[in-house]
Amino acid sequence: MIRGIRGATTVLENDDEAIWRETKKCLEEMVQENNVNPNDVAHIWFTVTEDLNAAFPAKATRMLESEAWTYVPVMCATEIAVPNGLKRCIRIMMTVNTNVPASDIIHVFQNEAVQLRPDLAQND
Repeated sequence: MIRGIRGATTVLENDDEAIWRETKKCLEEMVQENNVNPNDVAHIWFTVTEDLNAAFPAKATRMLESEAWTYVPVMCATEIAVPNGLKRCIRIMMTVNTNVPASDIIHVFQNEAVQLRPDLAQND
């Protein structure tokens, strides 16, 4: 069965290193919390708010430890510009083949993005 794992984070500035660093951090937590094997990932979608254009966040996938991430299809897009929406936000939708029930998927919200889904955000 295919399931979606949500992730989101924010950056303090429109900077390529910041975008890659925070995206990688979010991806790593999504993978760890859900025990994701890159060979089970169908694809990953990344969206950014219109104020982020210094880098493609999808590049962070290629920075993950396993070489298998090289073969996961990734795509970036711009998020809908909703008035008063969260700024400098990177959203991630990872689709994986898994037998884990939807209620057991752990979605990851970091930095200011915890306000997007406080009901799903992990409080450490």
